[in-house]
Amino acid sequence: MTEKGLEHIPVLLNETVMGLAIKPDGCYIDGTFGRGGHAKAVLAALSSEGKMLGLDKDPEAIKVGQALALDDERFAIEQCSFATLSDAVSERLWQGKVDGILLDIGVSSPQLDIAERGFSFRKDGPLDMRMNPDEGMSAAEWLATAEMGDIERVLKTLGEERFGKRIARAIVETRETAPLTTTTQLAALVEKASPFREKNKHPATRTFQAIRIHINNELGELTEALQQAVDALAVGGRLAVISFHSLEDRIVKRYFRDQAKGDDLPSYFPVTADQLNPSIKLIGKAIKASEAELAANPRARSAVLRVVEKLA
Repeated sequence: MTEKGLEHIPVLLNETVMGLAIKPDGCYIDGTFGRGGHAKAVLAALSSEGKMLGLDKDPEAIKVGQALALDDERFAIEQCSFATLSDAVSERLWQGKVDGILLDIGVSSPQLDIAERGFSFRKDGPLDMRMNPDEGMSAAEWLATAEMGDIERVLKTLGEERFGKRIARAIVETRETAPLTTTTQLAALVEKASPFREKNKHPATRTFQAIRIHINNELGELTEALQQAVDALAVGGRLAVISFHSLEDRIVKRYFRDQAKGDDLPSYFPVTADQLNPSIKLIGKAIKASEAELAANPRARSAVLRVVEKLA
């Protein structure tokens, strides 16, 4: 159980541990510690010689990690983005020595379930949406000052919201008379501005996703983190990435494909595949949650796990 009695169920847990191919005395990093579900499973597979570092921007996650670190000397936690993973690795002299890294992208269940964080359109709370509420601009602050065109672009690009222009216009018109400060205000505005409702999906789903991704620069940080993670791995080390929507998974899939392909040479060049200097190899195919997991945790329905192994 997490704070306020809310349970966090790590997705694709067994598949992730298997994909990382844990070495008992190895060195591991959980770049998105959350509430420690995946990290604890990795620690359970390590010997007394193994070690693990957790990273997270969320101060509530850091509290959980600090408690775990006090209880398990093999574990340490650091408050930072996985986009600065290389700094954390360099400080510990782990560059090229890490046996496995996990990145579980996006918002966690506790962040969605706690109204005060402002991530959920189903719960009334301040319109915040920051992974670290002590840094950067909140969603409310951004919506109060952004140009209509910028809001539209974010909604269409990061939320794939077909009614982005209508919603952006409604936001700008509304803020002229009263600021948007709560999640339910924004959710009601989006619902009113949307011409029709998708089956089994609240009209505000895409808008909240888009604003959250923008506020936290999630796609930019993911792009930065992937190369840093591969660089940090030892030869034979593995990187496992869990994504939850097509924008994230597209970035991961393309990066893995390009790095596994190697040098971008014309097809007529007389070289073999291994001579193209691929840096990684793909481990199996993309993995999705089983029917049994979906029955226990419906939030796993969009999760996709991809695993690669470093070659050189």
